[in-house]
Amino acid sequence: MKTDSKNKTDSSKAAARKKPRLQRIITWIGAVLLVSLIVIGLWPKPHPAEIATVSRGPLVVTIEEEGITRVKNRYTISSPVGGLLQRIDWKPGALVEAGKTVLAVLNTQGADLLDARSLALAETRVKGATAARSRASAIYDSSLASARLAATDFDRANKLFASGSVSKRERDEAQLNQTSAAQNSRAAGFAFDVAEFELQQYQAVLMRGKDSGAYEDEPLVITSPVSGRILRVFQESERVVPAGFALLEVGDSADLEARIEVLSRDAVNIILGARTELVKWGGDEALRGRVRVVEPSAFTKISALGVEEQRVNVIVDFLDSLDRRPTLGDAYRVEARIVTWESEDVLQAPAGALFQQGDHWEAYRVSHGNAQLITVDTDHSNGLFTEILGGLEEGDQVIVYPGDKISDGVSVSPLSIESR
Repeated sequence: MKTDSKNKTDSSKAAARKKPRLQRIITWIGAVLLVSLIVIGLWPKPHPAEIATVSRGPLVVTIEEEGITRVKNRYTISSPVGGLLQRIDWKPGALVEAGKTVLAVLNTQGADLLDARSLALAETRVKGATAARSRASAIYDSSLASARLAATDFDRANKLFASGSVSKRERDEAQLNQTSAAQNSRAAGFAFDVAEFELQQYQAVLMRGKDSGAYEDEPLVITSPVSGRILRVFQESERVVPAGFALLEVGDSADLEARIEVLSRDAVNIILGARTELVKWGGDEALRGRVRVVEPSAFTKISALGVEEQRVNVIVDFLDSLDRRPTLGDAYRVEARIVTWESEDVLQAPAGALFQQGDHWEAYRVSHGNAQLITVDTDHSNGLFTEILGGLEEGDQVIVYPGDKISDGVSVSPLSIESR
């Protein structure tokens, strides 16, 4: 009996000694778990960031501005002498044919009788118009020769491109030269027709002034100098008009150009012949164009925000045929993208990944999941992508639009953007 009691006592003492030890172990485990949870909770989490890759590819720098179209070759029909103008029934948009369509009729009734001074002036005008016609004829012949040469060059470039001897860019330049030369030839032909018309008008005034009696009852008929459409009718009703009074405006509505207003600081970067795209004109596809003139004089214009701006008119020729823009007319609104620089193979990064610090540019490169602040050498930029000259290499990952929480050495994680 005594032995059993002693065993029970020893067991109770052993159990009593084990219980505090187990409690201590549980306490330590709980403490370790608590500290681990606190450490995990306080451990910095990777900041989500939009990440892009530096790559090589084509880069085009453009200037985008609004403008309007206008008929390149237009002519204002004016009254050569004073008289009673009969009512003009023509409406804008009507088709006219050179030398056949009667635009206006004037009843002069002796008003075109010239005195000695006016007669001498009329003779001088006839001589001047004769010289102008000769000059226009020479320019027209020269433009025809240039157009034939440009067409021959394009045919040659097209054959060489098919055999792989020239690049696509050279073939496209030859095509643009051909189109431009053809349009110049067309404009020169228009100028010759106008010069011929003015000569005939001055000759008619001179003849009527010398012998007014022969034309006393015969009205003065004014025909269209060129083939095209009537653009505007300045005087529709019958009335007495003086010499030189504007009556109508005619032109070829298919022969369009665009007048683009650009800031003067941008105009200095535009070169003659710069490639241009005309967009938002109403059609589905962009129209090709080429800069023909950058006007040397600027003008002041008040912006929508009330800011004074110095702007320059840039004249762009359309290069696409009429069938691609059959409904585009005079004074229609367009938007132009004028190319100031382009390259086919450029190391580039998103412009949003670069930010300026002092006089240099910096970016955050992602290295082993951490943001690394580096200095970057840049050059051309189109607002979306920027040319990289140094600091980054092809394949590097950079953070786009880094926020205030992004700093050198911070852990980052790619931000997934769901498209809707």
